[in-house]
Amino acid sequence: MALSMAAEQEQQQFYLLLGNLLSPDNTVRKQAEETYETIPGQSKITFLLQAIRNAAAAEEARQMAAVLLRRLLSSAFEEVYPALSPDVQTAIKSELLLIIQMETQSSMRKKICDIVAELARNLIDEDGNNQWPEGLKFLFDSVSSQNVGLHFAPGFQKKFHEKVIAALLQTMEDQGNQRVQAHAAAALINFTEDCPKSLLIPYLDNLVKHLHSTMVIKLQELIQKGTKLVLEQVVTSIASVADTAEEKFVPYYDLFMPSLKHIVENAVQKELRLLRGKTIECISLIGLAVGKEKVILKLLTQISYMISAWARMCKILGKEFQQYLPVVMGPLMKTASIKPEVALLDTQDMENMSDDDGWEFVNLGDQQSFGIKTAGLEEKATACQMLVCYAKELKEGFVEYTEQVVKLMVPLLKFYFHDDILFTAESMPLLLDCARVRGPEYLSQMWHFMCDALIKAIGTEPDSDVLSEIMHSFAKCIEVMGDGCLNNEHFEELGGILKGKLEEHFKNQELRQVKRQDEDYDEQVEESLQDEDDSDVYILTKVSDILHSIFSSYQEKVLLWFEQLLPLIVNLICPHRPWPDRQWGLCIFDDIVEHCSPSSFKYAEYFLRPMLQSICDNSPEVRQAAAYGVGVMAQFGGESYRPFCTEALPLLVRVIQSPDAKTKENVNATENCISAVGKIMKFKPDCVNVEEVLPHWLSWLPLHEDKEEAVHTFSYLCDLIESNNPIVLGHNNSNLPRIFSIIADGEIHEAIKHEDPCTKRLANVVRQVQTSGGLWTECISQLNADQQAAIQELLNSA
Repeated sequence: MALSMAAEQEQQQFYLLLGNLLSPDNTVRKQAEETYETIPGQSKITFLLQAIRNAAAAEEARQMAAVLLRRLLSSAFEEVYPALSPDVQTAIKSELLLIIQMETQSSMRKKICDIVAELARNLIDEDGNNQWPEGLKFLFDSVSSQNVGLHFAPGFQKKFHEKVIAALLQTMEDQGNQRVQAHAAAALINFTEDCPKSLLIPYLDNLVKHLHSTMVIKLQELIQKGTKLVLEQVVTSIASVADTAEEKFVPYYDLFMPSLKHIVENAVQKELRLLRGKTIECISLIGLAVGKEKVILKLLTQISYMISAWARMCKILGKEFQQYLPVVMGPLMKTASIKPEVALLDTQDMENMSDDDGWEFVNLGDQQSFGIKTAGLEEKATACQMLVCYAKELKEGFVEYTEQVVKLMVPLLKFYFHDDILFTAESMPLLLDCARVRGPEYLSQMWHFMCDALIKAIGTEPDSDVLSEIMHSFAKCIEVMGDGCLNNEHFEELGGILKGKLEEHFKNQELRQVKRQDEDYDEQVEESLQDEDDSDVYILTKVSDILHSIFSSYQEKVLLWFEQLLPLIVNLICPHRPWPDRQWGLCIFDDIVEHCSPSSFKYAEYFLRPMLQSICDNSPEVRQAAAYGVGVMAQFGGESYRPFCTEALPLLVRVIQSPDAKTKENVNATENCISAVGKIMKFKPDCVNVEEVLPHWLSWLPLHEDKEEAVHTFSYLCDLIESNNPIVLGHNNSNLPRIFSIIADGEIHEAIKHEDPCTKRLANVVRQVQTSGGLWTECISQLNADQQAAIQELLNSA
């Protein structure tokens, strides 16, 4: 298809744009991203296809175009594709299949296969009707041909599991062609990794037999001829199947273990390290799938490729893993301590360094960039992740290592590259938990080593994803440490930082409003503004987390410090603000009422009216925060809140009785309203007519979405039954069958954990009825089979 002169020029400009999207210069790349976003969807498809088709174009530009086209079909299919004319749609489909067959580069062919798989997935409707049979036929034919460079898009498994598994197994049997066998095994790994367990189980027996027979043949080939390619892929396929099948893999454990063990013990030559590593990984995945009884512990001493396998072992063995820490911690700490090469360069020097040298850069402004050599960072991040895993699983069993791990982790909070900073932040509260066993002084020393660094990082971290993780971790640390863990300097610094975050939150909202008035404003601009907004709200939730941990630890003592933030929090709950602001503002006031009463009442003039008005708000999240607030007012608020509990009751009832109260988006808010009504009756009974409200409240039970509130309601129900409340029990115990069905449904929905004291009380209620034969029969006979089984389960567990 010849391009007109104007189209040719546009295409040339698009090649320049692709080049700029790959630029190491942040400014150039950002500018290119913004320009790319403004191109209409239909033009994007035309330009991207033309770039992919053009074998003369630069390889990086073609690969970038392929990635962008797959992303476009994945994230914006509904906006872009249906708007194209049928002729253009047909042309795109034919063109893609043609390009794959002409493509000579294997990595490029794989990327185009990804595009075809993505388009095929989107062209299958909910009922499984396929609007592109030729595309699908091509994908299946590919599975059985030389070009099995096929990556299955999510959702593909659901529609075609039967055909795909059959085709892949048949192709894996092709003993005459090693390359095709390896590709088929690789495709099987892709397929099973995202395949739901329920879809895989019916084929498990057949799948396992094929994998086992292929493994045995390939192991013989390795011993006789030294060929290992297919064996590597088959071992990974076995691991993937075990990982998905979980306990259903138990019967096949003894079938695979001798061969896998043989590989680990004998594949010691340098060129077989990858095979050996994959086999150890496979054994640990099978161990995790089938449980610790079967696991082969002596494999722990194999250090190569073991870091992530050890973490899996730790999860299987739990506390028993502690005895192996002396073996694993040496190599792990060594890897986690890798010090990357860093450099401060001016922009000119940076441009002379290519990505191939393995450097990444952050632009510091003033023509300067901070560079870091990324070799080894992946391993460093994995090792940090494993340390988090050990601290989480072993708790006090990890105490011997907490000091050296803290000394390694805290300086990493200043580390701007890679994922280990996220694991660093996550590790802090876990390490404190581990250290608790050494007593308060040791714990306090460790916390002081962390605390300053965490507060400083909250003040300076530029990346919002990393910042939110650090803030979450800091809040968790305060919960572990409790009252007295922050000194005056900490409070002063933290107050300033949180004030800054809240002011920035409002300023960013205003800036977004200004951008919405701009003449360039369109749907794509709105999408990126929404992303910014989501990111801002997420930081706001973390401000709320930190305040929650401070209020719950320090209670009333902290209110004077909090007053510097008060006007900003009051601003959050103004009626004109977006619902997430009002939700989180109310949550902060909920915490003040719950943890700082009765003193909380001195702020009532700021939050009480908005809270009561928010009970019937349009947003379920805001309703939930308001209803929870009324509940804690009744439970903890003290005498001053009495009239407001009375005023809140009809508003709560209105929400509970609205026709759509139990829909998915509304149910949590409704359950918080039901719980609040229960708390008013329990803690402020003279504020309401309990006799009148109680029958209604019973008819709304049980709660099963909000587990915390479910415990409150069941606990109050137990109070009422144990005190032989006549309204609850009914005339001649006529309400007992209804109470049984409430208890049974609560058990079915796992509304209360078995370790909760409330479970024992409910079981005792049931046992009491059990002793009076006729009443027991009447109660049980009105339950369905699931409910009867649930009552039995409750009795067995308590």
